[in-house]
Amino acid sequence: GAELAAVGIRQNYAPVADVNVNPANPVIGVRSFGSDPRAVAGLVAAQVKGYQRAGVAATSKHFPGHGDTAVDSHYGLPTITHTRAQWTELDAPPFESAIDAGIDSIMTAHIVVPALDPSEDPATLSRPILTGILRQQLGYDGVVVTDSLGMEGVRTKYGDERVPVLALKAGVDQLLNPPNLDVAWKAVLAAVKGGELTEDRLDESILRILRLKAKLGLFRQPYVTRAGVDRVVGTRAHLDRADLIAEQTTTLLLNEGGFLPLSPARHGRVLVVGADPASPSGTTGPPTTTLATALGELGFTATALSTGITPTAAKIEEAVAASAGQDVVVVGTYNITATSPQRTLVARLAASGVPVVTIAIRNPYDIARISGQRATLAAYSWTDVELRAAVRVLAGRARPKGRLPVPVQSADDPTVVLYPVGHGLSYG
Repeated sequence: GAELAAVGIRQNYAPVADVNVNPANPVIGVRSFGSDPRAVAGLVAAQVKGYQRAGVAATSKHFPGHGDTAVDSHYGLPTITHTRAQWTELDAPPFESAIDAGIDSIMTAHIVVPALDPSEDPATLSRPILTGILRQQLGYDGVVVTDSLGMEGVRTKYGDERVPVLALKAGVDQLLNPPNLDVAWKAVLAAVKGGELTEDRLDESILRILRLKAKLGLFRQPYVTRAGVDRVVGTRAHLDRADLIAEQTTTLLLNEGGFLPLSPARHGRVLVVGADPASPSGTTGPPTTTLATALGELGFTATALSTGITPTAAKIEEAVAASAGQDVVVVGTYNITATSPQRTLVARLAASGVPVVTIAIRNPYDIARISGQRATLAAYSWTDVELRAAVRVLAGRARPKGRLPVPVQSADDPTVVLYPVGHGLSYG
């Protein structure tokens, strides 16, 4: 929060308040704090307070809860089948916690929840959900912003000229990323001129936005300085805290026969292969390179070979050939599905006889779809700070302290929990 404020970013579209109870969720995943509503609620409140004490408006999302979807609302319109009672128990607590913590802004979800609105309009366009539940039932009177209006989920039922008007009628204050700003502007203007929207209704939203800007001090001191940035951003204290957080959340899921930690004396030659997703902020290169570099800094002789998220048969063969003469192979896995060739990569490497260690660099569910590895870590992200922390845990420079925030179920039978919430091994 302090670093965002220092560079002039005064509103952050975080925290995610969705409760990820569906391992197949293609869009939320590790953006959620977990599957337990009370744990998520507590962490959401902590993040809200952290940002807002630093002078940054927090935004909890995606109301009324996007955690139990199997459709990505960027590309389709998901339906949540929770009953009203299930919504109250599973989805509502983090948003209630955010409101109790004084949240400045809440973002809507492009999802259908028939139990909350039988019309089956997307929540972003639903007056029963945004005004009836969020504003009236939960008592929230802060700013409401839509999720991106360029996403397919909100465009499925209505055209781009109707979506902005319906969102404002539902209770929204800010329209995020209309795909055509001119179309959105003219539609709202026509709705006001025609009487579908009143100026008083728009003034309610303008007043909420102005109050938030005043609270953030944007009318008094809207600019930042280079000296202020240098004083706050990337300080040694902040970097050390990030390293500590990453270490303490790295989770050891499997460690057959106490194979970990690795040591340069016994496992000096390491091949690092695996997924190489697009780099988010906070990365300096492909995950395989970052992992190999970090291992090298700790005394290992490490070689990187990126095999990608969907390794080809040729890449798998190249990785198996490269594993010859290595003491251990580290594989970075990324959101493995039933048909993912990452499964073949791990199986072929394990069958070669070289010990395999896997690191789930996003969702921790990967372990349910692979076998043959000697150990598995969950890093939950592939930014440099998490990958370097995972290497310190691999090498015993840090003890694994992380605990699973979600259950990992059997890929063949979801009723069988392989690793429960709270699971996490340590060293000796």
